[in-house]
Amino acid sequence: MNRERAAVCHCLLIETDLDGLVLVDTGLGTADLQHPDRSLGADWEAYAQPALNPEECALHQVVRLGYAPRDVRHIVLTHLHRDHTGGLPDFPHARVHVHPDEYRSVTDPTAAHHRYSLDRFMPSHQAHDPLLTPALAAENSEWFGFPGVARPQGMACELLLVPLPGHSAGHAGVAVRDGGGRWLLHAGDAYMFHGELEHTPPLSHPVLEPVQQGAQTDAAARVVTRDRLRALRHDHADEVTVFSAHDPWELSRLAAPGHVT
Repeated sequence: MNRERAAVCHCLLIETDLDGLVLVDTGLGTADLQHPDRSLGADWEAYAQPALNPEECALHQVVRLGYAPRDVRHIVLTHLHRDHTGGLPDFPHARVHVHPDEYRSVTDPTAAHHRYSLDRFMPSHQAHDPLLTPALAAENSEWFGFPGVARPQGMACELLLVPLPGHSAGHAGVAVRDGGGRWLLHAGDAYMFHGELEHTPPLSHPVLEPVQQGAQTDAAARVVTRDRLRALRHDHADEVTVFSAHDPWELSRLAAPGHVT
C-alpha cells in the first residue's frame, strides 16, 4: 500500500427533509487558506503543511452541489480542534452542535482539560460567535453498546453524537442513517488509519500515529475506544459503516461508485 498519500479532512454533508443541510465537521475554511499562519497558527501550519486549495473547502463544495451557504442549517462537530472547525465562519448562521462533554470543556473553567481545549479551538474560528449548542442525552443513551449518547437539539433527523473518548475531552462520533437504512459513523479522530481497525494486531500509520499521540487527552481511553470500534466493525459490519476524519484510503473507498459519502 502506498503510504505517501496526503491526509484528508473528511466531512459529511447530509440532505434532510426537515433540517436542511447538516454538515458533519467543517475541515479548514476559506479564511484559513487566506491567512493560515494567523488563522491556524504558524507552528501548526508548518507542521501540518495543509493544502491551500479553496476548492476543497466545504463552502465551495456545497456551492458546487447547487446549494447556498445558508442551506447549511446545522453543523455537528466530532470535536473542537482547528482542522475540524475551520469552516465555521463560512456558515455563520448554522447552529453548531457538540457533545455536552466537549461543550463543557471549552465553556467551564473547572472542566478537565479546559485550557487544553480552549487552546485548540482557534479564536479565528469563533470570532463570529457561533451558535455553539450542547447536545442533550438521548432517550436511549446507548448505541450498539456505546454509552452516553446525545442527540442534537432542534433537529428532526435521526442523528446521534456517540462518545468516543480519548482524543479530546468530549470527542464523539456522529452516527446517522444512510438512504438504505444502514448507519454511518463518522468517528472523527478516534483513529486515524484504517489499519487500526482492520488489522490484527492493530496497525498504526508511522506518520499519523505521532499526531494522534500528541493530540490525545487520555491515551488509555483512546485505546479502549479503538478496540470498541474494532469490535463494532467486526460484529455489526452489515449494519454500520465506520470511517475516520483523516484517512485518504478510506475516503477513496467510500467515494467509489456504490458507496454513500
